[in-house]
Amino acid sequence: MKKIIISVLFIGSALSLWAYGPTGHRAVSAIAQEHLNCRAKRAIKKLLGDENLVLVSTYGDDIKSDKAYDFSYTWHYVNMKDGETYLQSIKNPKGDLVTAFNHCVATLKDKSSSVEDKRFCLKILVHLVGDAHQPLHIGRAEDRGGNDIKVKWFGRKSNLHRVWDENMISSYRMSYSELAENMPKISRKVRKEWQKGDMLTWTEEMRTTTAMVYASAEQDEDLGYRYMYDYFETLRHQLHKAGIRLAGVLNDIF
Repeated sequence: MKKIIISVLFIGSALSLWAYGPTGHRAVSAIAQEHLNCRAKRAIKKLLGDENLVLVSTYGDDIKSDKAYDFSYTWHYVNMKDGETYLQSIKNPKGDLVTAFNHCVATLKDKSSSVEDKRFCLKILVHLVGDAHQPLHIGRAEDRGGNDIKVKWFGRKSNLHRVWDENMISSYRMSYSELAENMPKISRKVRKEWQKGDMLTWTEEMRTTTAMVYASAEQDEDLGYRYMYDYFETLRHQLHKAGIRLAGVLNDIF
C-alpha cells in the first residue's frame, strides 16, 4: 500500500509540473476570444468545429512529439544578435516566427487554401502570437533563448527561458481563465494602438523587453519572491497584449 501511495504522489507532482506549461497560451487565447468580432467567431467555429481558441492554443507545442511536424520546430522563435534588427539578422532557412506568421496569415486569407491547411495554420497562428510575446522567444542563438542560462527557481533547477515560460505563471497560482479575467481594463484607443503593425513590428518592439530579461538574472542565480515582485507584471502585460493582438489579427483575417 505504501508503494502505491508513493507512486500516486509522484505521478501527481509530475502532472502538475507539466500541467502549468500551457497556462500562458490559454490565457492569451481566452483574452482574444473576448475581443473577436462576430464574423471572426463564425469563421473560427466553421474551421475548428467543437474546438475553440483556448483548446488549440497549445497545438504548436503538442505536435513537437510528432516527427511529421519537425518542419515547424523553428517557427516558435527568432534569434538575433544584440543590437541587431530582424532585417539585419541572418535568417534561419527553416523559417522563424516572422516567416511562419506571414505564411499562416496568407494561407488563411487565400480562398484557394484547403480547409485542412487553414485549420492547421489557424491552430499554429494562435500559438505563435503567444510565443512572440514571451521575451526569450526573441533571443540569442548562443544561449538558445535563455535555455542555457541556468538558474534556480525557489531553490529548484531551472533556466531563464523556463522562468518566463512557466515558472512565474505557475508560482502565481491562477488558472488561465483567472489570469484572463483579471487583466486591467484598457480603452478602445489603447487596444487599437496595441493592434497596429504585424509580427515584424512586434518582434522589433520586443527587443527592449528581451534585453531587460537578459539583464535580470545571472548564471546560477537563485530566483524567487523578489524576482516575481520585479517582473511578473511585465509578464502579465505581455500576455494581455498578445491576447489583444491575436484578436486583432483574427478579426482582420476573417
